[in-house]
Amino acid sequence: MGGGRPRLRRGTAVHIPDGFMSGPMALGGGVVAGGGLALCGRRAATSMRERDLPLAGLCGAFLLAMEAPVIPVAAGTGGHLLGGTLAVALLGPWMGAVVVTMVTVILALFAGDGGTTALGLNVVNLALVPAFVGYPAILGWRRVLPAGRLGIAAACGLGAVLSVVLAALLFTIEYAVAGTVGVPLGTMAAAVLGTYAAVGLIEGLVTALIVRALLEVRPDLVRVARSPGP
Repeated sequence: MGGGRPRLRRGTAVHIPDGFMSGPMALGGGVVAGGGLALCGRRAATSMRERDLPLAGLCGAFLLAMEAPVIPVAAGTGGHLLGGTLAVALLGPWMGAVVVTMVTVILALFAGDGGTTALGLNVVNLALVPAFVGYPAILGWRRVLPAGRLGIAAACGLGAVLSVVLAALLFTIEYAVAGTVGVPLGTMAAAVLGTYAAVGLIEGLVTALIVRALLEVRPDLVRVARSPGP
């Protein structure tokens, strides 16, 4: 450790590396993530269909591929597409959050993207935000956008933009409260929020295009299109 600062593992801004946040913040994130995942797991068990299992596996593999390209941000971190809203749009908020959590754990354990001690915070930012904010936002935009495939795709794209920006904002708040790496808050906030504003727009477009294509060939695979609720 040079200069008294923690040595950072590879990570991205919302995939928080080890040593980036204080112990109490990491512990608090773990408690919130555990409670949220317990709820998602129970709801997924009662709402999941057999056909959703292979889709969940494909979705997880696609999310891993989406997160490969990394844009440098600050202090050894970077930005990339997240894919959480796409997961909840296809699988519903409960199973979608479980799949994103599994991807987050795999990245932390086998790719060094995000820290193991920060898994709770990463799950909150990456899995629970799309499930508890992104999915309801999609349903809300569906009510005001034109009916049909284009309206559903646009709602999913807007939900993706919101989820990405909110995850970046939540990370910035967490860093302001309990960041430990010594990077000035203004520098970190400008880098993260600026980068993820652009990432959010790209992810919104990608999400909308994928959902639109699936609605053409396999509309039964898009959970958000089948029901007005989770």
